[in-house]
Amino acid sequence: MKKLSARVTLFLLGIIDFFYPPFKGFFSLRTFRYAASGGGNVILGFLVYSICYSYLLKGQTLVLSFYAFKPHSASLLLSFCVTFPVGFFMSKFVVFSDSDIKGRIQLFRYLMICLFNLVLNYLLLKLLVERFNLFPVLAQVITVAIVVTFSYLAQRNFSFKASAKLP
Repeated sequence: MKKLSARVTLFLLGIIDFFYPPFKGFFSLRTFRYAASGGGNVILGFLVYSICYSYLLKGQTLVLSFYAFKPHSASLLLSFCVTFPVGFFMSKFVVFSDSDIKGRIQLFRYLMICLFNLVLNYLLLKLLVERFNLFPVLAQVITVAIVVTFSYLAQRNFSFKASAKLP
């Protein structure tokens, strides 16, 4: 499994780093890698959300034995189930590979930040859809812009923080 993850990491870094030179003057390599991998994960999440909302749920409420989820909320949860493991892999191995924090601690911190982001996304989505009557997919685009900014700062400074190197 470690060989496979190393190969996937090298493959992804090769692709991402290939596109870095034109942006070299604007972003550090780490920030560019985060933008590229995070952007890819956001696109994946948006696709899963859209497919779930429009085709899987067909705009209908998802009724479980314990709760009825409105279609925009259920789509958000299903999207989270896909993007969480992808995002952790990309953050741990592609963006913040220099972090010396143990993997299980990184995973726990990443989960905490992601759950906070999920709640923030849920509340913003609920507000924009139910209070301001925005189309759910447009509302999700707006919430993503807000959540991504917070997420980068939290992941960089908390989940995958690299320890200060002593001289």
